[in-house]
Amino acid sequence: MAEPLSYMTGFGNDFATEAVPGTLPLGQNSPQQVAHGLYAEKFSGTAFTAPAAENFRSWFYRIRPSVVHGQFREIDPGLVRAAPDPEAVVTPNQLRWDALAMPDGKNCTDFINGLTTMATNGNVSRQLGIAVHIYRAGLPMEDRFFCNADGEMLIVPELGGVTLHTECGVLATKPGEMALVPRGMKFRVVPDDGGARGYVCENYGRLFRLPERGPIGSDGLANRRDFETPVAAFEDREGDFELVLKFAGRLFACDLGHSPLDVVGWHGNLAPCRYDLSRFNTIGSISFDHPDPSIFTVLTSPSDTPGTANVDFVIFPPRWLVAEHTFRPPWYHRNVMSEFMGLVQGEYDAKPGGGFSAGGASLHNCMSAHGPDRAAFERASGADLTPQKLVDTMAFMFESRYVIRPTAFAMATPALQRDYRNCWQGLEKRFSGTP
Repeated sequence: MAEPLSYMTGFGNDFATEAVPGTLPLGQNSPQQVAHGLYAEKFSGTAFTAPAAENFRSWFYRIRPSVVHGQFREIDPGLVRAAPDPEAVVTPNQLRWDALAMPDGKNCTDFINGLTTMATNGNVSRQLGIAVHIYRAGLPMEDRFFCNADGEMLIVPELGGVTLHTECGVLATKPGEMALVPRGMKFRVVPDDGGARGYVCENYGRLFRLPERGPIGSDGLANRRDFETPVAAFEDREGDFELVLKFAGRLFACDLGHSPLDVVGWHGNLAPCRYDLSRFNTIGSISFDHPDPSIFTVLTSPSDTPGTANVDFVIFPPRWLVAEHTFRPPWYHRNVMSEFMGLVQGEYDAKPGGGFSAGGASLHNCMSAHGPDRAAFERASGADLTPQKLVDTMAFMFESRYVIRPTAFAMATPALQRDYRNCWQGLEKRFSGTP
């Protein structure tokens, strides 16, 4: 039986970890000779001159420097797309998709080949906006590695877990958790037996961080200590390997004669992490009315407009509803932000009844009206307002200031529910007043 994985706790902390004792130099980063014949290499996630509070980098001590690789060649991107996507569709219509089918048999794929872009916005080369992908993986990446130079990757498993073998160590994540892999980090993905499916938010913009809590105060929502970062672990393997690089929206590959996951020790504050979404300390009304959904923000990537995100990662977890004389589900609204939603388990309280199923997705773009369907409205309008516990649910949202544009694949797939808007058309006139 494999040894249980070890983690260090904290979000954005300065960590120091070594798989072989005596690896990390004391008092400096780049000694003339690194212990054990290793190479020192700096991994920078922000500009060298970024303010200290927003400066993220780590020092790696590795068997070979990253520059040891073959010539890159452009490869077929499959269903991976980036912004601006010339084939993307601009639409104010509300959209919803069923879960994409899992490939099987001869169609079974690894994480890279199973990555499917559903929507994009912004501009990858200008480092603003996002891409939203669905991954479907049935095969492990043993001799292939992935590196995304375009953005960090927030991974939300929905079906089966995935183990991420990274330059910083190994972390495992399963449905009900999330993982965050920094821009430019090399990794490989091993799905659980039976395969894995989930969502990816590729963040082109400023690094994800914890949101400001404002009047909430010093604790609540996602707390720093609940994020987990792997301890150093390395692969000293030689053979025929391939590194796939996502760069400026395109995919490239090169040959390697060794595993690039050969970091024996590292220190710094730029590293992958995982987070158990059940540890999110939900804040809500204990009197009346439904607060803005911003109270469910786990992580945020700020834009250049204060208080307006490049992208927010928002969850709707199990929680108590106790508000008095209040319509408890999300209200009908139109929003300057654009919302891409997914469902990890159970049902979403604004869309009960199976139309929005686990593994599915929906898109409500800037100022596109949306809210509870008729069944949810009728149920909530007549409900007995005793305390109610929402259980067996985990919905989430990638919310962005930029219009989210579905890909050509997303608009052509049979998973697109072409009658989605009908869920609101049964809402009848209820007005009973007179002039």
